[in-house]
Amino acid sequence: MADAPEARLDFVQCLHPGGLHRMAYWEWGEADNPDVVVCVHGLSRQGRDFDHLARALQDRFRVVCPDVAGRGRSDWLANPMHYQLPQYTADMVTLLARLNPRRLAWVGTSMGGLIGLGLAGLQGSAIDVLVLNDIGPSIAADGLQRIAGYVGQRTAFSSVQEAADYLEQISAGFGPHTPQEWLELTKPMVVPDGAGWRLHYDPRINEALAQVTPEAAQAGEQALWALYDRIMAPTLVLRGAESDILAASTAQSMTQRGPRADYVSLPGVGHAPTLLHDDQIQLVLGFLLRHTDLP
Repeated sequence: MADAPEARLDFVQCLHPGGLHRMAYWEWGEADNPDVVVCVHGLSRQGRDFDHLARALQDRFRVVCPDVAGRGRSDWLANPMHYQLPQYTADMVTLLARLNPRRLAWVGTSMGGLIGLGLAGLQGSAIDVLVLNDIGPSIAADGLQRIAGYVGQRTAFSSVQEAADYLEQISAGFGPHTPQEWLELTKPMVVPDGAGWRLHYDPRINEALAQVTPEAAQAGEQALWALYDRIMAPTLVLRGAESDILAASTAQSMTQRGPRADYVSLPGVGHAPTLLHDDQIQLVLGFLLRHTDLP
């Protein structure tokens, strides 16, 4: 997956308080196709997570998969307190201005879904179709604590295989994958570091999250629900049936308010579906085609 020649790497310059940084993005399909799908990854992941999905979409869409700031090929931010949704959202607005899509679909996993939710709820949003992968306005505290327990805690490995074994251990919620699939998911997650390898991301990406108080978390949840209720785009919610981030009750509420999302629960998967296997890819592709008027 990491060596796939179809993906093109490009960069866009974005603004943060006190300076500029470059955000990398991987692009698939025809560069002049005005029908665009933006796929955005989770907290500690990167844009190459979507290689399999992008291959399935690229004949019909221009597919763009950014590395959020501090991850992958994107610049690290000088102040780790800027690793928060407002900065990520501003970066995506800059990216969308460059892409200038005629029709825009957003596929967001976990954190990437929160960014898309926030953008889709803004007045004048360019998002025409929204897929939220195992995320919603209410985020289960146990799942957040689990993720906070490993992000940035171990970043160095003697081999890619050792990294794959570690990532499989902490990412059991991804569901069943073959050893080869874990290796494919791991290769873009590590970069050479001396005689060994290290994870691709700034280990400080978790610092802002760790300082969120219960009061701030509650206010943030209310703000996210308010944004969700303003979404006009057709929305699909995918949930791993064993997810510890998106509660089934939250997913059900998302079908009853705001855009009244379609909802699919995926058995045998927790947080979060990788969108790597054909059944998951077809769910996304089918929803996008139904709501973009493409053959």
